[in-house]
Amino acid sequence: MASEKVETVIAGNYLEMEREEGDSKSAKSKFSKFFWHGGSVCDAWFSCASNQVAQVLLTLPYSFSQLGLLSGILFQLFYGLMGSWTAYLISVLYVEYRTRKEREKVDFRNHVIQWFEVLDGLLGKHWRNVGLFFNCTFLLFGSVIQLIACASNIYYINDSLDKRTWTYIFGACCATTVFIPSFHNYRIWSFLGLMMTSYTAWYLTIASLIHGQIEGVKHSGPTTMVLYFTGATNILYTFGGHAVTVEIMHAMWKPQKFKLIYLIATLYVLTLTLPSASAVYWAFGDFLLTHSNALSLLPRNGYRDTAVVLMLIHQFITFGFACTPLYFVWEKFIGIHYTKSVFKRALARLPVVIPIWFLAIIFPFFGPINSTVGSLLVSFTVYIIPSLAHMVTFSSASARENAVERPPPFLGGWAGSYCVNFFVVVWVFVVGFGFGGWASMLNFIRQIDSFGLFTKCYQCPPHKA
Repeated sequence: MASEKVETVIAGNYLEMEREEGDSKSAKSKFSKFFWHGGSVCDAWFSCASNQVAQVLLTLPYSFSQLGLLSGILFQLFYGLMGSWTAYLISVLYVEYRTRKEREKVDFRNHVIQWFEVLDGLLGKHWRNVGLFFNCTFLLFGSVIQLIACASNIYYINDSLDKRTWTYIFGACCATTVFIPSFHNYRIWSFLGLMMTSYTAWYLTIASLIHGQIEGVKHSGPTTMVLYFTGATNILYTFGGHAVTVEIMHAMWKPQKFKLIYLIATLYVLTLTLPSASAVYWAFGDFLLTHSNALSLLPRNGYRDTAVVLMLIHQFITFGFACTPLYFVWEKFIGIHYTKSVFKRALARLPVVIPIWFLAIIFPFFGPINSTVGSLLVSFTVYIIPSLAHMVTFSSASARENAVERPPPFLGGWAGSYCVNFFVVVWVFVVGFGFGGWASMLNFIRQIDSFGLFTKCYQCPPHKA
């Protein structure tokens, strides 16, 4: 067996560690490397884009019915740009942290760096604890949402079982993600996932245009403040998928090349979300207010069933994306993160899936739960904390002078980046967390009052006798 060879490369001020996975020329080794061992810029782009546009694609028309068409489009563009900026900040802080540590001869070859460790290394334990709480809680509920979406979607091609039963089944299926070691190993899954959501997005667009507007369609949104800010926070959630940015970067062979990847991924995602949400809203209007899953309104045929199946597979992939950082945290907590046995790590990870399964059964509110998570968790996890962390990390003149990555000149250097960060913090805290939290919690409570906890089949049409 060929021994592993480690090559140390200097890239600017950044010490980069790359692994050569042996020198085997066998067909099996080449096949495994092609499908299993990702780490390129393209792999990172597929991971970012695939993770960003998941089940939320099906709820954006619902958000448009709450916001109205113009506000829906503007919020997508605005939060897409804001999300790209804060993803860039996270990448800058990751490179800064890793560079400092590798100058101290710290070796990360068998260790996956995570966001809370970046905060700990740059700003101390209090920042680490806050980051760990928000990041883990968001990823926990992000996994819950994917599980709820699986049950919601499969019901539209097989209603012989209620959605709660489907949640049990898909919970067991998604638990198999414990066998995927890290983000290196999502190469083929990220590619397939993005192809699947691309198909679904264009299916929604074309099918809605062919279907045409329903009789008496109305486009009255926005009608209330609660609905308006609920819809806005769902879009905040849509472009807040960069809670796994650090793990995706760490899986890259050259992490310093990440800087613009999230922005390019967002631009592609907008080509999917804007046409599909606009077309479905044009066709069904206010009827979407009581149908949070866009697939429920389109007539059943082979194209729709294909979209459902593809989204189910993609939600399994996105469940893995959201859960894998939680697996890493749990592994570090119980002390097996450095274990090489995939089977031992898989067994140790299983307890992470249980609370996700349980929460998906308690709160099966597909759609409203997105807005609640967006306002209360995403707002801090991927917008407020990264912006504040960047400002505090580089608050001293010496830190700015020795920074590995300097702000883009077109923004006005450090002063411009501080102004942008301050705007992000204030906007997201007031509009996203404040108004959004108020509106989404009211809407969420209404769902509980209307359907109850542990409801067997959320928004299911009555069965014909």
